[in-house]
This record gives sequence, structure tokens and C-alpha cells, in this order.
Amino acid sequence: HVQLVESGGGSVQAGGSLRASCAVSEYHYTTYCMAWFRQTPGKECEGVAVIDNNGVTRYAESVKGRFTISRDNAKNTLYLQINGAKPEDSAMYYCAALDGYWLRPQCPLGAANFGFWGQGTQVTVS
Repeated sequence: HVQLVESGGGSVQAGGSLRASCAVSEYHYTTYCMAWFRQTPGKECEGVAVIDNNGVTRYAESVKGRFTISRDNAKNTLYLQINGAKPEDSAMYYCAALDGYWLRPQCPLGAANFGFWGQGTQVTVS
């Protein structure tokens, strides 16, 4: 099974930038789509951004134009660049890989489709 380890979270002032990373143990069919989610206490897990193996991306409306998801398959690493950070971006951020094969043309942003998760990295914007 693929293992995911996030890093790079931390504290940033509103308007600032931060980059989170996710080390991926191996690439196979479950890593065709990889995503970043975030969650705050008492709220549902929110899909932030997803990227497929060809670099095609999707974003939640709340982060479009500010967040950038990317992947470096040679380095087995997924990234989330946060620019123009807002206090409402404060959350635990998780990277995730699919729970199986994905045959549809567009990667999902729903948590139910993802079966492998990292332990999370905290992002705090003040």
C-alpha cells in the first residue's frame, strides 16, 4: 500500500505564502489521482485540489487562483503551494491517494474516493 507523509506546514501571516509537501512511497494505480484535503474541528473534510498523473488539476472554488497543486513523479513528491493565505485557510492539511482504479476522465475531489491518507500537517494563518 502507498504511504504518504506530509511536511511543510506551519504558521504564516495573512497574505503570506507556504508550501506543503507530501512524500509518496511508490507510484501505482492508486496514485493516478492525488489530492490535498483540509479539515478543521467540527467541519467536514474539504477537497482543496487534485492532480492526475498527466498534471491535469482541479481546485475548490475557495482556493482557485491562490493554491497550486503539483507533483514531481521523479522525486515521489506532491506539493501544495499556498499564496495569499487567509485565516480561513487554517486547517490540518492531508494528502491522499485513490482507493482503487479511476477510469473517469476527471479526478475527483470527494474524500470518499480516496483510501490512502497521510497523517496531516497543520497550517495556521493569522
